[in-house]
Amino acid sequence: MDNIAAHLSAIRDKISASARRAGRDPSAVRLVAVSKTHPAGAVVDAAATGQTVFGESRVQEARDKIPACPPGLEWHFIGHLQKNKVRQALPLFSFFHSIDSTALAEAMNRIAGETGKKVEGLLEVNVSGEETKHGFTPDQLRAEFPALGRLPHLCIRGLMTMAPYSDNPEDARPVFRALRELRDELQSAHGHPLPELSMGMSGDFEPAVEEGATLVRVGSSIFGARPSNNEK
Repeated sequence: MDNIAAHLSAIRDKISASARRAGRDPSAVRLVAVSKTHPAGAVVDAAATGQTVFGESRVQEARDKIPACPPGLEWHFIGHLQKNKVRQALPLFSFFHSIDSTALAEAMNRIAGETGKKVEGLLEVNVSGEETKHGFTPDQLRAEFPALGRLPHLCIRGLMTMAPYSDNPEDARPVFRALRELRDELQSAHGHPLPELSMGMSGDFEPAVEEGATLVRVGSSIFGARPSNNEK
């Protein structure tokens, strides 16, 4: 508990400092504590410090973990969501960071309509062009965004990206800036508000905040390394 509390305090301080350097209000940035592969007890400890937003990337793990955690927490899905898991995922999560294809968006919209709910989330963009990453290419998103914005049961709130791994956080800055510029372009072209930018993780959240992130996804810097006996 003491370590988690200390880690959260340090990260919040860094988020605040980064926001102020960019002339932003620190309260405009929300911390998503990535609890995937960590036990419910770690979530309980983090929640005791006032942390309310948590991120998971496996539907089955979340189904088992969420009931063991305090009520009233906000659960975000941050991983690659397979279409055959959509029906299970929608009741568990209030927000989806990684809507990475039109096919997935359409499946989420259809199932949300069948269940009488509205889904909120972000479109994942593969800004860096890495073959191992999911997401729309920028040009693909430009072409497909109008149709995505018309899906009646899917509320697109913004964009998400992951920068390539680097030991130097500054290497991620051009990726984050490009996502912000793409967001601005889409808002201007289509009049669709996109207030949220999910970008930045444990190693690079400070430049992400400076470039406009409203959601940063931090796991290992809060909870420590993931247990080695978990599958990828």
